[in-house]
Amino acid sequence: MSTDEVRQDVGLTNLDQQLFDGAGASKRDLVDYLDAVGERMILQLRDRPLSVMRVLRGQAPFMQKNVPKYTPDWVRTVPLWAETSKREISYALCNDRKTLLWFANQRAVEYHPTLFRVDERDRPTHLVLDIDPPDANSFQLAVGAARLAHHALAEAGLASAVKTSGAKGLHIFVPVSSATTEEVAAATRALAVRAARLDPTLATTEFVREDREGKVFLDSTRAGGATVVAAYSPRLRAGVPVSYPLAWDELDDVVPGHFTVHTAATLLSGRDRWSDLMPEPQELSPELVAEGRLIPIARVQAMHEGKRRARARRQAEQKENDG
Repeated sequence: MSTDEVRQDVGLTNLDQQLFDGAGASKRDLVDYLDAVGERMILQLRDRPLSVMRVLRGQAPFMQKNVPKYTPDWVRTVPLWAETSKREISYALCNDRKTLLWFANQRAVEYHPTLFRVDERDRPTHLVLDIDPPDANSFQLAVGAARLAHHALAEAGLASAVKTSGAKGLHIFVPVSSATTEEVAAATRALAVRAARLDPTLATTEFVREDREGKVFLDSTRAGGATVVAAYSPRLRAGVPVSYPLAWDELDDVVPGHFTVHTAATLLSGRDRWSDLMPEPQELSPELVAEGRLIPIARVQAMHEGKRRARARRQAEQKENDG
C-alpha cells in the first residue's frame, strides 16, 4: 500500500478516499482535523482505556475495543477484564499525537474514552448526564431538557459543562473528586430524576424507548465502565459533525450541524473550549448519593420489566391458544 504522507513517523495512506458514504469528507479531512485538535483531545484521552468507531471501505462501521494484532508496539495498551464477554481486552491508551495519527489512519472516526483513568479505576473523574431527544429533529427539546438538568445540578450546588454529542443530543459533564463509581452512579440517578420531575411533560428517565412517549430521555447510565464520546471527537454521521463544547448561554443559538470536521477547528481559533468551560472538581453530597441509592438502576430495571412483559405476552398467547 502506497504512503501518501508521513507525519510523526506515521505513514498515512489513501488520504483522498471518501471517508464513508454520505460523509462529505475525505480521509484527509479526518486526519487534518484530528491533527489540528489533537492536543486538546489528548488531554481527555490520556491514560483512559479507549474504544473507537472505525469505518473501513466496503464494511459497516464497528466499535473496536480490543486493539488489533498489527497494532504497533509503541501504542500503549492496558488489559481490562470484560465481564460481559468474560475475557481480558487490551485497550489502547491514546496519549500522544503519534498514536492519534495512527488511529486516524486506521479510519477511527469516533473516540470513546472511559470516565476513569487506568491508575484509579474506581474513581470516575466526571459525572455525566446524556440528554437524548426522541429524534434527530428535536435538538431544541434536548436544549430544554438540558436546562432542567442544569437547574437540578445548580440546586445541588454543582457546576457543569455542556457539549453537543455530535449526534442528536447533548452531554453534561460534572467534574467530581474523591467519589467511587457507585457513588457517582447513584448521584447521577438522583439528578436525572430531579431534573425530569421539573417538567415531566418534556423529560423522562424511562430506559425503555417505547415508554418515553416522545419525551427527552435523561440517561443516567453513563457510569462504571461506560464510555462517552470525547469533546471534539467526530461522529459517524452525514457531514461528519463533531462533539463541540458550548457555554450554557449559547445553546439556543446553535444546531449540531454547525460543528463539523470542516468548521470546528477554525471556530475554536486555537482555544481549548472544553478545558476553559470545565469547572473545578467538586464533592458529591452524601444526601444526593443516598437519594440515588434508593432509585433502581435503569438498565437492571428495564431488564426485569422486559422479562415481565415477555412472560405476560406468553401467558396471553397461551390463554388465547387454549381458548
